[in-house]
Amino acid sequence: MKTVCSVCMHHCSVEEGGTGRCRARSNEGGRIVCSNYGKITSYALDPIEKKPLRNFYPGSKILSVGSYGCNLSCDFCQNYMISMVREGETDYGILQPEELVEEALACRERGNIGIAYTYNEPLIGYEYVRDSAKLAKERGLKNVVVTNGCVEQEILEEILPYVDAFNVDLKGFTEAFYQKLGGNLSLVKAFIERAVKNSHVEITTLIIPGENDNITEMHEMAEWIASVDEEIPYHISRFFPQWKMLDREATRIEVIYSFAEIARKHLKYVYEGNC
Repeated sequence: MKTVCSVCMHHCSVEEGGTGRCRARSNEGGRIVCSNYGKITSYALDPIEKKPLRNFYPGSKILSVGSYGCNLSCDFCQNYMISMVREGETDYGILQPEELVEEALACRERGNIGIAYTYNEPLIGYEYVRDSAKLAKERGLKNVVVTNGCVEQEILEEILPYVDAFNVDLKGFTEAFYQKLGGNLSLVKAFIERAVKNSHVEITTLIIPGENDNITEMHEMAEWIASVDEEIPYHISRFFPQWKMLDREATRIEVIYSFAEIARKHLKYVYEGNC
């Protein structure tokens, strides 16, 4: 019997024993569960600026963890080795929420302020984020979520009480571009508008030659961000050929800097990335 997953815009109808489009939510006995719960593929104590977060505890470090799977299909994915695979196609270790929090606490003397849920799309496994973040907050740790923002509002509401900061990947500013990726621009915009009311939010856009490197679109994107809050930090990042998108050159550095100048006409904090 099929069961519908309600986490994101795909609303996958999943066969018993099967997984949804994200590869990380499965149908077990007619119930959709998080099948990548606690399965950690990536683990590092990173500078907070690497998330990227520039206006949230700058100079600190944060224990960063990720699993496998993603609900988008970006040909330019930088972490495709874990985001575009399912269980059995990558190595992982198990870290239950209690163990993860203890690991984070043990890193405090090395400058760690908390836990970042990142690398793949963390909110397809929102239950792990929720459970870990709740425990972390109780122990005085900060929680950071790096996400594409393509989840339903109910999922955001479940984690919001525990998340101190988000970096949201705003991939472009047209529904047509998001449809190519299997995403939904309206959902991402709603995510940002809600998250900024409770948490620190920064936004990142990867500028890809021939895809989203449109001057008008950059103006519109920056204007919209400013309409939410002109103090939202905005990261404009340089694309490098990756995964299925090896057919074009890296974004020219001068393009990144010119787009950053456009964004600065609307926003107070704009940062160039990967330059």
